Amino acid sequence: MIEFSFVIPVYNEADNLIALNNELRAVISRLEEPCEVIWVDDGGVDGGLSIIKTFAESDPNCRYLAFEKNCGQSAALAAGFCAAKGRYVITLDSDLQNNPMDILEMIPYLAEYDMVMGWRNDRHDTWWKKFSSWFANSVRNWLSRETIHDTGCSLKIMKTKYLKNIRMYKGMHRFLPTLMRMEGAKVKEVPVSHRPRTKGVSKYGTWDRAFSGLRDLLAVRWMQDRKISYHIKETSDEP
Repeated sequence: MIEFSFVIPVYNEADNLIALNNELRAVISRLEEPCEVIWVDDGGVDGGLSIIKTFAESDPNCRYLAFEKNCGQSAALAAGFCAAKGRYVITLDSDLQNNPMDILEMIPYLAEYDMVMGWRNDRHDTWWKKFSSWFANSVRNWLSRETIHDTGCSLKIMKTKYLKNIRMYKGMHRFLPTLMRMEGAKVKEVPVSHRPRTKGVSKYGTWDRAFSGLRDLLAVRWMQDRKISYHIKETSDEP
């Protein structure tokens, strides 16, 4: 049985893919459990899909999904979650700002927690991007009654059985810790490294993410307040 499914959304990151694949192979070689890597091409137009296909051709534990058009990160993650066969799903960005080696430090926490997520406590971004992320996290925590330091870090390890119960919508990837907790998962944040981007460009603007994020946040707050929760005391059905 596969233990870890790596789900990697990709959108116009062709210049980073070979280096990332090499780093993933180095991490997987140090794990003692069966792994798979699922690359999800989100309608990129820079030739990245051709590179991903070579990974799948050379490695039987590597698969890929390719969208007809760009659908967004939440859709790419949702498709990867559905395709994952592992007991745990590991997500990270394809821009090389996440360091895959940090996964080795996160995995031991799975003995106690159902979700272990990265916290970029030393970010290598512009001051404006760091400020906007801090502000967004503060508002998000206030409205969602959370205490997460860094919901924007894509480096996460999650127990698949909880993910399968989550219905993903646009923008919901930013609220995975809250959605996992709503399913009963125990969540742990772990400090991880963060590397400056050296190739490619960021796919998010500040203001469009802020407005859509607020709308999504209100939806999550509504889901929290309306979630059905019950425990059956006894039943006449056969055990």
